[in-house]
Amino acid sequence: MISPTEEDFELELRALPGVVNVGFRYSEKGDVEAVSLVVRGSDTGPLRVVAKQIVSLYYPEASVTVEEMKADLSHDVRAEGSRVMLVRAEFNSHEGFCEVQLNYDGRVGVGRSEAGPLIGGAEATLDALRDLGLSVPFYLVSSINVATVRGWPVVVTLRPQTNEPDRHGIAQAETELLSSAKATLNALNRYISRLVD
Repeated sequence: MISPTEEDFELELRALPGVVNVGFRYSEKGDVEAVSLVVRGSDTGPLRVVAKQIVSLYYPEASVTVEEMKADLSHDVRAEGSRVMLVRAEFNSHEGFCEVQLNYDGRVGVGRSEAGPLIGGAEATLDALRDLGLSVPFYLVSSINVATVRGWPVVVTLRPQTNEPDRHGIAQAETELLSSAKATLNALNRYISRLVD
């Protein structure tokens, strides 16, 4: 189980402008020893400075790398400490389904849901994780907008099939579907990174 401090740390990094994904590498003691950010855009200098300041407040010894998002993530090879990457999330209004494509370690997983963008984004992301061959013993409890906050971020709650605490993720993106998919990954990426390492 992650601590509230680790959750705050990750959320601060994800809230930086242009950040698409955040990855961690842990030491044998369980501390964060390296942080990698994937960002949209080519001018990563100012973002790197801010990210280093944030990381130094939580983990002074951790290294920070900032990478520009590649145009085609389906051929990206996993760097040590990276996480499942969201490649795309789309809603087909003509056929009424959501589709999410993920990449992990050069493998691509695709998931679908017939629910609307808010719930369907989370369901399709869980389906895509399973399509990648990952064991994801969680089910969706809720996917809601936080209407009291500017930009309406999405909060996803997942419940494990065992008697463990719920997992929560939050994300804000251009669409409800994208926010829901990112929030689902936010809730599960730490679990998945420990599962496959």
